[in-house]
Amino acid sequence: MTVITKNVAETVYEGEKLGRTLLPGAVVTLYGELGAGKTAFTRGLATGLGIDMSVSSPTFTIVNEYLGKIPLFHFDMYRIESKDELFDIGWDDYLERGGVCVVEWSEKVSDVFPPDAVAVRLENLGGDMRRIEMDNRR
Repeated sequence: MTVITKNVAETVYEGEKLGRTLLPGAVVTLYGELGAGKTAFTRGLATGLGIDMSVSSPTFTIVNEYLGKIPLFHFDMYRIESKDELFDIGWDDYLERGGVCVVEWSEKVSDVFPPDAVAVRLENLGGDMRRIEMDNRR
């Protein structure tokens, strides 16, 4: 499925719609350059999961946890050099905790995701417009 959003609110809303469909244990992989809208999309995911917290990029902390009925574990792989580093921070443990894992910069560790992960590709079309492609195949 491909959607074009015209502003940040629409990008957030697309994340919210997806978030409402996710079950515990889901993995969402995000692909896109800096400024493509990955964190805005994740804010929407959190809202869709019923999480009422401010969502920010975990660039320096690697992972942020947002607790709710279904927790959201928000990873940022920008500073990760290998999948070994991801496992060092407890990737397997997060997968088993019954939350939703959303991963920014997924291309850096793409071989660790389950086959049913939802892949979301975001592209900046200029200004606040974004192309968002979603599927469950990487």
